[in-house]
Amino acid sequence: MPSLFRRKTEEVIEPVADEVAESAPAKAHTPSKRDLGQTTPKRRETVRRTIEKPPADRKEQAKRLREKARQERAESRAGQLAGNQKYLLPRDRGPERELVRDIVDSRRTIGTWFFGVTFIVMLVGFNRALNPSVYLAANLLFLLFALATAVDSYLITRRVQKLINERFPKTEQRMRSLYFYAIMRGISFRFIRNPKPKVKPGAKI
Repeated sequence: MPSLFRRKTEEVIEPVADEVAESAPAKAHTPSKRDLGQTTPKRRETVRRTIEKPPADRKEQAKRLREKARQERAESRAGQLAGNQKYLLPRDRGPERELVRDIVDSRRTIGTWFFGVTFIVMLVGFNRALNPSVYLAANLLFLLFALATAVDSYLITRRVQKLINERFPKTEQRMRSLYFYAIMRGISFRFIRNPKPKVKPGAKI
């Protein structure tokens, strides 16, 4: 009796298992990266930090301090020339002064040549053996450049006042300080200005 019952049970289970196997969808084969011809990128190697050894004596320690100070000065100098606010001097910091620099650098200022003309006039003045007419012409040239520089500086300050009031109406910067900042930059040669000019002459500000 038990054997007959076991046989019937097996006959019932087997057809059901076959039907389930036929109705279950076949699992799709996912191609590997190797099958697709792709290569797995290698893991980045961990960069080992080198631990600096302590200095052997005071002489080596002083050498390291000098080298560190030199690197910091070079980094600070590069940051100043690039106009990085982190490294700028207090006189150059702030968006208002950055705008003033762009205003001046976008112009061809007459004051750029003022010191050059002054130097020439001084050389002529030291040489008393020259013709008096040459000495007079040199002084007239100096007066002409001084007047032209004053007029150009005035135009620069008007431009600074207009743009500062438009873009920074609530600024706490003193306008006289910004005027003086603009004039001093305007009479400096372009290649020695610090921070370096970021705009070309004629650029729209």
